[in-house]
Amino acid sequence: MRSPKHFFAPLAIGAPAPLREVPFKPSRMIHFFDPSNAKMADKVPDIAKQTDVLLGNLEDAVASDKKLAAREGFIKIARATDFGDCQLWTRVNSLDSPWFLDDVTEILTQVGDKLDVLMVPKVEGAWDIHYVDRLLAQLEARAGLKKPILVHAILETALGVANVEEIAGASPRMQGLSLGPADLAASRRMKTTRVGGGHPGYLVRADPDADNADAPRPTAQQDLWHYTLARMVDACAANGILPYYGPFGDIKDVVACEDQFRNAFLLGCVGAWSLHPVQIGIAKKVFSPPVDEVLWAKRVIAEMGDGTGAVMIDGKMQDDATVKQCKVMVDLATMLSEKDADLRAAYGF
Repeated sequence: MRSPKHFFAPLAIGAPAPLREVPFKPSRMIHFFDPSNAKMADKVPDIAKQTDVLLGNLEDAVASDKKLAAREGFIKIARATDFGDCQLWTRVNSLDSPWFLDDVTEILTQVGDKLDVLMVPKVEGAWDIHYVDRLLAQLEARAGLKKPILVHAILETALGVANVEEIAGASPRMQGLSLGPADLAASRRMKTTRVGGGHPGYLVRADPDADNADAPRPTAQQDLWHYTLARMVDACAANGILPYYGPFGDIKDVVACEDQFRNAFLLGCVGAWSLHPVQIGIAKKVFSPPVDEVLWAKRVIAEMGDGTGAVMIDGKMQDDATVKQCKVMVDLATMLSEKDADLRAAYGF
């Protein structure tokens, strides 16, 4: 076992020192684009102005005969584009694919200085992260990079979920985790063909009416992903990294998309994937704290003084625990409003 005092030492001679704390930048939406699609690539500069994170996708949704074109397209876009405050990520192909090694090698050595985060699919255990960790250090040293590339893992298999705590703490490079519901459903042998969201067959039903056994019994649809998402959030919080909801595949159902994103936000996620421009606005809205909640939180913090003891505000008891909750909301609102004049005005900063 590696000694804790060596955990933050570079894993290759000449590689930058690992970060001791994950930078928490706005990342309400991770917007996916296909670098092999010329029309989509042309829109990147404009989309970068609307999004917190832009991700060039090299894996799923890119046909095998377009993998090289996607990689080359990503490198070209990274070189040519000024992303401003927008973070640039890429999702490389899986570790067991014939493309992974070249994806990482070519991207880091050619445009590693433009890349913030490397998203790794189908991570199943800490061993996967350890391999990527060492490889990135070697490539950083070769390319002369001054800042380490962070790693974001997708939970897409039952084994990955079983090992989520070890994955989250496997390396100082770990930036966060995303839920990958489609592949995870297949891995678990779940009986759903949906990409994220609920299922009408996954429900609870009220007890029968004792006086009328034939009366209709109300039902409520349940969330297939609640357990996994909550466990992922805990693993991230315990290791100082960031949790994200993954894809919501029904692009037309913007109502259910917003509901699913909001569930994730309330549980502790900082953002979600957007697969279509319509989902960018949804994610921006949902993962920005509600104005009334921020104003209330500011009031509680102000009236609690040093944060100890307890006070009554509008008939509700507030103590040190509620102050901590309020600070979560206000801190997020403060960060988001730094570069958003509309939010700044709405929050009263």
